[in-house]
Amino acid sequence: MGNYCERMGHRDQLLDAARKLLQDKGYAHITARDLVAESGTNLASIGYHFGSKAGLLNAALGSVFEEWTTELVKVAMTAEHETPVERCLRAWSVMLEQLPGQRSMLLSFVEALAQADRDPELRTQLAEIQRATRDRVSAVVAESLGSSPDDPACRALASFIMAVCDGLATQWLVNPSESPTGEDLRAGLSSMWR
Repeated sequence: MGNYCERMGHRDQLLDAARKLLQDKGYAHITARDLVAESGTNLASIGYHFGSKAGLLNAALGSVFEEWTTELVKVAMTAEHETPVERCLRAWSVMLEQLPGQRSMLLSFVEALAQADRDPELRTQLAEIQRATRDRVSAVVAESLGSSPDDPACRALASFIMAVCDGLATQWLVNPSESPTGEDLRAGLSSMWR
């Protein structure tokens, strides 16, 4: 049957390697040679499957954030009896609790963002990750409100929810000891939104 790498295609091997290296080295410090060595593939495979090293790294980041979004959506949608606001509070609380385990990926994403202004291709790829996340969150908002995901109000709420997640994550990266816990956030927002 061969080993695991032989059963996986180069595309999957490269994605797995990129995810591991994003965790271990950070976005800014990964070379194409690192990716090839970690994946057991070749340089041509990066270009063939992803167009560039940045394309591969962004695909890996996108898959990580898609998985995390899916997990948080499940958390938000578990309690059907809760209001949309309560569901947001539940998801934000869980997100805050999970930040320590996502630190390396969050740092890699911030490193990518810092380079995006000077690299139009990178900026386009990161915008696509953001669009896909907004679409997913908008669909959940629409389901919660009994509306259409294309409703501008649902898209605006999705952007707001993402902004809160991004803002809380950034604050936590800079100063975890002063960032709110899930319980702090729930208590503060519950008192404001009564």
